[in-house]
Amino acid sequence: MSEQIPVKDVTPVKAKATEYTDLYASREKIYTRSFTGLFRNLRISGGALLFVLYFGTLWLNWGERQAVLWDLPGRKFYIFGATFWPQDFVLLSWSLIICAFGLFFITVFAGRVWCGYTCPQSVFTWVFMWCERITEGDRNQRMKLDKQPMSGAKFLRKFAKHGLWLSIGLVTGLTFVGYFTPIRELLPSLVNGTADAWAYFWIGFFTLATYGNAGWLRENVCIYMCPYARFQSVMFDKDTLIVSYDPRRGEKRGPRKRDADYKAEGLGDCIDCKMCVHVCPTGIDIRDGLQIECIGCAACVDACDSIMDKMGYPKGLISYTTEHNLSGQQTHLVRPRLIGYAIALVTMAGLLAYAISIRSLAELDVLKDRVLYRENDEGRIENVYVLKIMNKAQRDLTFTIKADGLEGLVYEGKPEIVAAEGEILTVPVELSIDPEKLPSSTNDVRFSIQAIEDPSIKSESESRFIGPAVR
Repeated sequence: MSEQIPVKDVTPVKAKATEYTDLYASREKIYTRSFTGLFRNLRISGGALLFVLYFGTLWLNWGERQAVLWDLPGRKFYIFGATFWPQDFVLLSWSLIICAFGLFFITVFAGRVWCGYTCPQSVFTWVFMWCERITEGDRNQRMKLDKQPMSGAKFLRKFAKHGLWLSIGLVTGLTFVGYFTPIRELLPSLVNGTADAWAYFWIGFFTLATYGNAGWLRENVCIYMCPYARFQSVMFDKDTLIVSYDPRRGEKRGPRKRDADYKAEGLGDCIDCKMCVHVCPTGIDIRDGLQIECIGCAACVDACDSIMDKMGYPKGLISYTTEHNLSGQQTHLVRPRLIGYAIALVTMAGLLAYAISIRSLAELDVLKDRVLYRENDEGRIENVYVLKIMNKAQRDLTFTIKADGLEGLVYEGKPEIVAAEGEILTVPVELSIDPEKLPSSTNDVRFSIQAIEDPSIKSESESRFIGPAVR
């Protein structure tokens, strides 16, 4: 018999029981407290600017139309004086790439300031929390109200809060749809019931989405749904600005009287008031270190600074700082990765600006007929083409049509054609040449169009002229 190693079961008795541990912690409602401070004012100013841009831009006119309008049925996208077409979507791709690199750059430099100050989820959440405060009171009043049984007063407060939430969501949905349907036509059609069914659907969808995300989901969107919190750590380094608590100065925590000699008692500057926790929109304790839930809004900085003022201590116990700074080392604001992102960002922005500046307001595509070539009554070799001419300008244009590339080439077709704003014309044309002047069986030819009203509006496209084999 082989010897067996003796094994002793050290599993706790409780663990042997048929008990299951829920790996998902149920959400605890966060009751934020009102506060004031520099970063709150910056956030309000930035949010107000974003609201003015979002809710106000669609009421601007450019000539006889809405200044910014995404006309999906007409496949035209108006941005003030410029008109973009589906063929210009490569510019949209470049814009999105530039935005991504801009986000990478700001993350490497200053962490999640995008999340804390300009992310729509955060901006709307702060607005919805303001609605809570004006209808249900501050933190302690809301906590007390939620514990009370339903009454007439409680119902009215809750009704007012949800009414404000739904009103903000409705205005948000109307504004969003107004960028795709002229807002001055949309509102009357919604009232008299003549609007498209899709307009009602999308307005309802964005109303409920805003109401649900900013009113109910809130921090769960940032913690569980947004991927940015997950990959941000890849871009962080020890020189990235983050909101952080200084344990060297703050520990040991503890309450004390304002004029007490707390240093003699072995206490740090942190009085353990938990104000930083009470103002946090994601409900974390920043004193536990950098956490994935932190959105860098600096609410805890404002709250802590106000307490430091009251206690007569220096501000900055919680501040925007770096890991190097916290460990007593020098912070390097300029570093290779940041420079790399900056170069890429400036380069791509410059290329996009150049591409837009040279973007032609006319487009020409040439399709050759399936019949390779034919011989006409005069013995000349003919090729047939179909020209697709697109007028991308915001006015009617008259285009001249030319063809060249071979000596003795004769263009047979309309020399001029009128294209209305946004019109795509299909124009059949023929080219002919004396067979003795054909240098080979396959030859390059070039078609070009130019607007008479504005010679800078032009386009060209190449094709092939096919003939018999040259002996």
